[in-house]
Amino acid sequence: MPSPGKGFAGALHALPEGTFTGVAADRRYVVTKSLFSNGRSVKLVAEELGGNDYISLNFYRLTSGDQLYPCEMSIEKVTDFVGALMPDQSDAE
Repeated sequence: MPSPGKGFAGALHALPEGTFTGVAADRRYVVTKSLFSNGRSVKLVAEELGGNDYISLNFYRLTSGDQLYPCEMSIEKVTDFVGALMPDQSDAE
């Protein structure tokens, strides 16, 4: 089962819940982060504004350990994105 690297869960948790805009790798995105099962499951979807990039992942906090499931893309792509994503200040307040 896929497992994220160290720091991923914290970076994902630090992102605001709901829909917000932000920047990663000099690209602007609209991002939606949804929590399920009392926060033990997270879905994140991001679409590049004015571009073609798309990020989608599901993250689960299980008793057996954290599990990350990118949707039809590499684990590296989603972990790099979450690590680099900086929400716009107006959305993070």
